[in-house]
Amino acid sequence: MTQGHEQYSGTINDFISKITTWYEENHDDFRKLYDEAIAHVVPCPVEKSDPVYFDWQKGNIDTLCRFFRDWYNWESGVKDGLTYIEKFSWLNYENQHGMYFVTSGPGREMTADFTHLQGVQMDSEDSKPLIKKWIEELGPKRMDDYKVEDWQNFNAFFIREIKEGRRPVEAKDDPTVVVAPADCVINMIVDELGELTRIPVKNVTMNVGQLLDESVYAGKFIGGTAVSCILMPDSYHWYHAPVAGEVVEARDDIGGAYYGIRNFPDLLDNGDVGYGYDYADFIDFRRGYLIIKTLYLDASGGPAGEGYVAQVPVGLNSIASVNFLPKFKGELPVPVDKGERIGNFMYGGSLNILLFEKGRFPAVQLLQGQRIGVLEDDPEKTATRFPRSRHTQQRRPGPLAP
Repeated sequence: MTQGHEQYSGTINDFISKITTWYEENHDDFRKLYDEAIAHVVPCPVEKSDPVYFDWQKGNIDTLCRFFRDWYNWESGVKDGLTYIEKFSWLNYENQHGMYFVTSGPGREMTADFTHLQGVQMDSEDSKPLIKKWIEELGPKRMDDYKVEDWQNFNAFFIREIKEGRRPVEAKDDPTVVVAPADCVINMIVDELGELTRIPVKNVTMNVGQLLDESVYAGKFIGGTAVSCILMPDSYHWYHAPVAGEVVEARDDIGGAYYGIRNFPDLLDNGDVGYGYDYADFIDFRRGYLIIKTLYLDASGGPAGEGYVAQVPVGLNSIASVNFLPKFKGELPVPVDKGERIGNFMYGGSLNILLFEKGRFPAVQLLQGQRIGVLEDDPEKTATRFPRSRHTQQRRPGPLAP
């Protein structure tokens, strides 16, 4: 479900009627901005036979309305969970005018409204048939990890819970060990975080102050490390504390864009999810953050002072819900155990960004025998989750269109 004060449509027909009227009346320059986005659409870089192909060139308001109606009526499954998101992304792919349209003004209101409609749809009993479809596609081996419940709607299933003991927390009593906050694909993003200027490292940039919405703790992470933990749509969608300590600050209400990842297909590029991607995009997405004060130990295991780790859950395309448990929405500070549940995302794609202080997290490190991945049983299924590279090297575009 979305957050904020936007006026939402009650049905998909209401939504289609509204954006049609906006276009006809040029509400807040809706027609002008949409037409400019269409005028600057680049050719769709995938083959017509590709399931994610969609040609926005020479599109009109009918194209937009038909697309949203088809998207709303689709019967989503695991294999095609990202299909419509990627089809929509071609509208703003390497297109500054498209980016401006979907991330600001009436275009942002439009995407907020549609995201809300999808949330209501996934919260309704009408979404229950999707549960059976997903269970069949995930298969009994993967579903065996989860508690079986009488899920009343798809979102209840989407945030299904893991069985006790299926995700043991590594070195629970050792505060120096950092654990994965979710079932995710992990990449180092930046190892020299800048304060005001965006310092590029491997074609990625990040402004810590903006990401943490100018938190008083933002300065703690200057010169430090950022790590991305990307959750795919079929992942377990609760996120947990990566370290133990106490939560000294927490917010789950930072507004932002609903769509407009500048090059969404590159985020999934060739299975190397998130590597080399420009995470500055996510500063503008709806998100939350926690600041955890934790203990550092010296070589003998004794205390070596206290420090901070930040956890930033970000709702990507088709997600606008960053839901913290009540414990982290009340009076702070509160203690938190390593591996303790913090909150969840509902339907769509999402990620957690972890921030560490300078010199405290040099690399992702594993001990012999720990899990590094899973061998998939179906190469075709893997291809649908991690598309092969279709694009040129990520380029940082100039400023968005005025």
